[in-house]
Amino acid sequence: MRIVHIITRLILGGAQENTLITCKLLAQRGHNVTLITGPALGPEGELFHQTTDGGYEVIILNSMRRAILPGKDILTYLQLKKLLLRKLRPDIIHTHSAKAGILGRWAGYSLKGQLEPTTQKPYIVHTIHGLAFHPYQNPLLNWLYIAVEKSAAKRTDAFLSVADAMTEKARAAGIGLDKPYTTAYSAIDEPMFLNKPSEEEIKAFRQQYGIPEQAIVLTTVARLAELKGHEYIIESAKRLAARFENCHWLFIGDGALAERIKRQIKTASLNRRVKFTGLLPPEQIPLAIHSSDILVHCSLREGLARVLPQAMLCAKPVVSFDIDGAKEVVNEKTGFLVEPKDVDGLTEACAKLIENPRLCQTLGQAGLESVVEKFAPYTMVNTIEQVYQKLLQGK
Repeated sequence: MRIVHIITRLILGGAQENTLITCKLLAQRGHNVTLITGPALGPEGELFHQTTDGGYEVIILNSMRRAILPGKDILTYLQLKKLLLRKLRPDIIHTHSAKAGILGRWAGYSLKGQLEPTTQKPYIVHTIHGLAFHPYQNPLLNWLYIAVEKSAAKRTDAFLSVADAMTEKARAAGIGLDKPYTTAYSAIDEPMFLNKPSEEEIKAFRQQYGIPEQAIVLTTVARLAELKGHEYIIESAKRLAARFENCHWLFIGDGALAERIKRQIKTASLNRRVKFTGLLPPEQIPLAIHSSDILVHCSLREGLARVLPQAMLCAKPVVSFDIDGAKEVVNEKTGFLVEPKDVDGLTEACAKLIENPRLCQTLGQAGLESVVEKFAPYTMVNTIEQVYQKLLQGK
């Protein structure tokens, strides 16, 4: 198959890692794959180095940006049409993220029947990694996003979701009610997480960030940004630090709220107990998680946070707010789900794990067994390939 993937930016992020794994495996299976993306602008880092020797072509459109910029957006739309019609002529157009998802689907739909007049090619697939509308946003803006997504859904042949929860939310908003949805859990490069580092490597990592060798480490991997929930972790840490002298917290990531969060930690007198790594490249995330004891995730908005199954692959217990797809991996056998913004519940869930190392081991092992097949790259790509084939076969 001739397949074109379109994503807005190749920054450090779950949607981007998912897309790169998909492109690489599809190319390895003999498909002709092209990835179209914009420049990786912003403080989140970039993943362009992972496209090297991937077996697929990468095209960068400088005009494709995350922000709404009418002039650049129109130019991107026209460039996409030209590329798709004159050069790439794909069987499948597969879009990711909000901006690329809208412009890519509109551009692809405008070419229906032009590439092969006797068929409906190109067939258009869109993956929902997350949704632009959510309860913590201006209702008018939510209405606008839903209206745009409904319009794009009319130009979509099939949807993929990274969690059942994303399908439920999209359908509840009236998006693509007449279109097929398939869940394809977002693949993880599993060997990176399954291969445990040596004790020396873990000791060196902890020393690098001033964490005592025998400390219990509660780690959060998330951008330092709105709705990622660091304020709830800090409030919980204040309470737990008074109860447990050997606990430390590790914040992995960077973002627009970095200075504000550091001020909150200073105000809470937690400077000695909370450490920051800043941005870490993806290949260092497994070491960071293996060097920790508990994964804490308090985002208020996610599709299905990849760090949850990543921690489980490292056999670590997880504590997560019960939002979106979290319940599809976190349960009483693998960790604790807490109601969003519930600092009391968050504190007690963490305390139970801090007090009971054996419980940590039991939950961690069960988590490993529950995700290793579900989040394997071949599992995801098998599902995606089947969706493509059904479209081409007219099913």
